[in-house]
Amino acid sequence: MKSGIQVADAMTINIISVTPEFTLAECAKVMDSNHIGAVVVRGNGQPFGIITEKDIVRKAVAKGVSMKKAKVKDFMKKKLITINADADIYDALIKMRDNNIRHLPVTQGKEMVGLLTVKDILKIEPQLFELLVDKFELKEESRKPINRIIPTEGICQECGEYSEKIKEINRTSLCESCARQEKLFAQQ
Repeated sequence: MKSGIQVADAMTINIISVTPEFTLAECAKVMDSNHIGAVVVRGNGQPFGIITEKDIVRKAVAKGVSMKKAKVKDFMKKKLITINADADIYDALIKMRDNNIRHLPVTQGKEMVGLLTVKDILKIEPQLFELLVDKFELKEESRKPINRIIPTEGICQECGEYSEKIKEINRTSLCESCARQEKLFAQQ
């Protein structure tokens, strides 16, 4: 399913970058002052890595690393996954989903010309959100309010009949009749 919209039409062209020698604290300040979640890491004018706020939090902060001493080069992703500027944003989103990334450097030939984010794509084509849904994990399910809501009516997952009095037994919605049978079976 192509959207007809090219990556070049959605990407950010003013790429914010840092050098590998920046400390994590300096890098975080750059991200904060520019309201961004990732920066490209450049050396000798050439991009060769990317570091995200997630990298900083999970790889450094959570492990007690000194933000004022640790260098970007030790925490950045060195293997860049890229996409061509004339590719369709659908293909970009598939690449992002499959590689579990939210920031995708954009190239034209051998030159980096932009950076594309999931937000950039969804602002233009929100219906593409469905492509991402299957990758989202519901963390700490038991603590989510939606999981505590037990339906009072619905379709029985055992017999397939509609019931006004559904009961949840072992995470299965059952009508009263099937629920009784389940309890009797469990007691034997």
